[in-house]
Amino acid sequence: MQNDNARAHRKSCLRLTLALLAVWFFISYGCSILLRDWLDVNFPSVGNAPFGFWMAQQGSIIGFILILVTYAFLMNRLDNKHGYTKEK
Repeated sequence: MQNDNARAHRKSCLRLTLALLAVWFFISYGCSILLRDWLDVNFPSVGNAPFGFWMAQQGSIIGFILILVTYAFLMNRLDNKHGYTKEK
C-alpha cells in the first residue's frame, strides 16, 4: 500500500512538473521568439514598447515567477494529499 502511494505521488509530481515546463516553454520560446511579431500586431503596447517586446523582456520574468508560485502551492497541496507533510 505504501509503495502504491509513493508511486501515485511520483506520477502526480511528474505530471505537474511536465505541465509547468510546457507553460515555461510557451512563455520563453513561444511568446518571446515565435509569436513576438504576432503579439506586436494584435495586442496593444505596454507603455512605449510593443507587447511582443515587452513579453520577451519583462513579461517572461513575471511568467516565471508565477510558475514558481504555482509550483510551490500545487506541490504543497499534492504532498498533503499523499501524506507527505511535516510533523510538528
